[in-house]
Amino acid sequence: MTYLAHTAHAQLCALWLSCVGWALTGVSLGLIQWRVWLVSDREVISSGVAWVGVWRTCFNSHTLVTPGFKVMHCSYISLSEAFTPPEIVAAQVLMLLSLLVGVCGNAGGVYALRNIYFGMEKNSTICFFTTGALCLLAAVTSLVPLLWNLSSVVTNQTIRFPPEFKMPPAPDSQHVGCGIGVGMVGTALMIISGICFCIRFLSSSLCIIIIIMQ
Repeated sequence: MTYLAHTAHAQLCALWLSCVGWALTGVSLGLIQWRVWLVSDREVISSGVAWVGVWRTCFNSHTLVTPGFKVMHCSYISLSEAFTPPEIVAAQVLMLLSLLVGVCGNAGGVYALRNIYFGMEKNSTICFFTTGALCLLAAVTSLVPLLWNLSSVVTNQTIRFPPEFKMPPAPDSQHVGCGIGVGMVGTALMIISGICFCIRFLSSSLCIIIIIMQ
């Protein structure tokens, strides 16, 4: 059992990576800078820059101000609205699901490492596999909307917002915002973590098979 504890340090680092990746996924979901729209008409959008996130659109304005903000106007993007593009609908649903699966994976990692470090070997191998599978599932679940929205920006897809949003029919140009970048980093960390946990499961299973064969 002492040997198992000494060899679990890689999984301890993997758990740390998973927690950081999960946190970055949550941060990404809350950021409004998924798509950055650049517009030339500054009558309403004073800065010439509008941000489109998963939950709302925002821009700085000297004429329109949302209560609680000094110079920013924001409008909420609802899941059920007809104008909401499918990639944003997918992001609203799948990113939340990724957070739920990710927290379950982190909890499984804590339980597995607790068994190793406190001398309780029972089910630790299965827990490592479950943790790795959940981390990889969380990563894939968040990767789908991230890549979908990234593709929409690269192909210059627009969104037909209703008039009350005060958004232009189409931007002069657009580029990827930091929200997608943060989400990508979080997803990458979750993938690395999941692979580390799964490798631990495979190595442990291989050792058991060798012992049985002997």
